[in-house]
Amino acid sequence: MRALIQRVREASVSVADRVVGAIGPGLVVLVAVAADDADEDRDWLARKVVAMRIFDDAGGVMNRSIVEAGGAILAVSQFTLFASTRKGNRPSWSGAAPPEIAKPKFDDFVAALARERGQPIATGVFGAMMQVALVNDGPVTIWLDSRERS
Repeated sequence: MRALIQRVREASVSVADRVVGAIGPGLVVLVAVAADDADEDRDWLARKVVAMRIFDDAGGVMNRSIVEAGGAILAVSQFTLFASTRKGNRPSWSGAAPPEIAKPKFDDFVAALARERGQPIATGVFGAMMQVALVNDGPVTIWLDSRERS
């Protein structure tokens, strides 16, 4: 399971010109699922996202988690995080799980985030063409991969 997290001042996701999820200050989490992702990949990634100390403390040092900062999370499925560009100029998506596998795993990840964060998680619409708008704060953008935990 892969995630690209961005600290934001605000963010929203729209489908067909209708906002389906929005947050104020917090994190946008773009998430891709591999077919062989296990529950431990999901749980590790959810814990890591929520515990990541990337919010400023009173001294201006990134030393607080999303919980300590009181921020929200917007999770968006994005299979393109598994793009392979090794051959040619057209990316291959073969590392991404097919929708019938990815959707329940993404939904389980959102539920794990909600448990870890202690509040509901805003989302987009799985499989839809979405427009994500955000104001990156910092900017702070971090790549996480459950297969690279060391």
